[in-house]
Amino acid sequence: MYKQALAAFCVLASVAGCSTTPENPVDFVTYRNEPLVKQVEKGMTMQQVIAIGGSPSTVKDGTATSAAGTCNNYVLNREGKQQAYYVSFDGTGHVDSKGFMTCAQHAANQKAM
Repeated sequence: MYKQALAAFCVLASVAGCSTTPENPVDFVTYRNEPLVKQVEKGMTMQQVIAIGGSPSTVKDGTATSAAGTCNNYVLNREGKQQAYYVSFDGTGHVDSKGFMTCAQHAANQKAM
């Protein structure tokens, strides 16, 4: 019994250690076909992202995100539910990350790492 519990703990610890962004996988499944989630890729320009997803809800500059670039906050809507989504740009205006949280949450995660 002790060995089984230890083995389960090791598996959970290793899986938890692999995730770099604490995001809910249900969000990805729910919103995976939204244009921002499906089409935006690292390296795209800000103009390409805006063409795909439209104008962001808010834009945070580098001082708010502790990065050289900017970060766009979006709100995804599906079946009456809303979900925050961010797209972060590096100093040259290209996508460097994206995910199911706000720019402020992303910045806090980056500081914690």
